[in-house]
Amino acid sequence: MRLNTIKPGVGSRRVRLRVGRGASAGQGKTCGRGVKGQRARKGGYHKVGFEGGQMPLQRRMPKVGFRSAMKRERAEVRLHELALVKVTPIDLAALKGAQLIAVFAERAKVVLSGELKSAVHLKGVGVTKGARAAIEAAGGTVTS
Repeated sequence: MRLNTIKPGVGSRRVRLRVGRGASAGQGKTCGRGVKGQRARKGGYHKVGFEGGQMPLQRRMPKVGFRSAMKRERAEVRLHELALVKVTPIDLAALKGAQLIAVFAERAKVVLSGELKSAVHLKGVGVTKGARAAIEAAGGTVTS
């Protein structure tokens, strides 16, 4: 086999439709462009979503939702997930190493969700009031 002899499988590619070659060819006269108008002309340009001056659909619809710019840099860790970290004290690098937070996270916060069975020692990680109480009740410590 040679690179210059490789061809696609039979029937895998359609034959290009040659337009404007007469009525018998199937795409004569207007060549499938309809009748008149900007879109029928050669080089007729319009932006994506342009509706001929009518207010476009994406502008008629109401704005919905919000995407936080800080979401990429912030991370949330549940209390019961701290048991998966084997390093002591638990800091940002340890949470990244255990793949509990994203690599590009700059800050993390532990939230009260689930139970903590053993004592953990946190350093430089944010903690909610409830999570702090649960960690200290289990015999752990939180330092900033």
